[in-house]
Amino acid sequence: MKNIAVLTGAGISTSAGIPDFRGPDGVWTKHPEQQSVYDIDAFLSDREAREYSWRWQKESPVWNAQPGEAHKALARLEQAGLLTLLATQNFDALHEKAGNTDKVIVNLHGTIGTSHCMKCHMKYSTADIMTRLDDEPDPHCRRRLPYSGNMPCNGLIKTDVVYFGEMLPDGAMETSMQRVCQADEFWVIGSTLEVFPAASLVPVAAQAGVPITIMNMGRTQYDRLAARLIHEDIAVALPRLVDETIAE
Repeated sequence: MKNIAVLTGAGISTSAGIPDFRGPDGVWTKHPEQQSVYDIDAFLSDREAREYSWRWQKESPVWNAQPGEAHKALARLEQAGLLTLLATQNFDALHEKAGNTDKVIVNLHGTIGTSHCMKCHMKYSTADIMTRLDDEPDPHCRRRLPYSGNMPCNGLIKTDVVYFGEMLPDGAMETSMQRVCQADEFWVIGSTLEVFPAASLVPVAAQAGVPITIMNMGRTQYDRLAARLIHEDIAVALPRLVDETIAE
């Protein structure tokens, strides 16, 4: 059986109603000022910026989106025992919703599905926070701390999305690189390969001699390293590729 490693980018989620960020019609291409929504310095220092960040994320299509056919195809690939890595640059949690598990998923840029206290590291469901956002527009941690007289922690809560100025999750790139090098094939799905360090997985695969497939509507800087280029609608092309691979 083949071991397939996959990297996904925004292009896999556009058919699920989530606009990309850096494409010709991307959110940040049209509204570059909205990048501040994910600026960690602004989030930490400015209550108004925090409230705007939370509200923007709640109203974003990311929050209520459902997985598309391409996401479901990758879930089938895992169920068939062929998927060893699903590294994603997306934080929309659609791979989890589609049925992929944390045995293969590496959220390189974090996930909107969970949140945490920046002081005591208490974990929260982002959905629970969103339901209270009208009453608590600047969420703070309610955890009682025995070593502080049982007073509330009151630390800032933020989503587990990696903001500009933050480090990637511990071990995310190391795990991804290891599994890419051990794979029989490496598929890049819907990524412009402009954002590092995620994009560096392609030359890592090439150096390890792993055949690369790049499926993206536009060209990327690493097309020359690919054994196979697919410039088709991902919602159609990826399910077909998965079904063919499983059939083999």
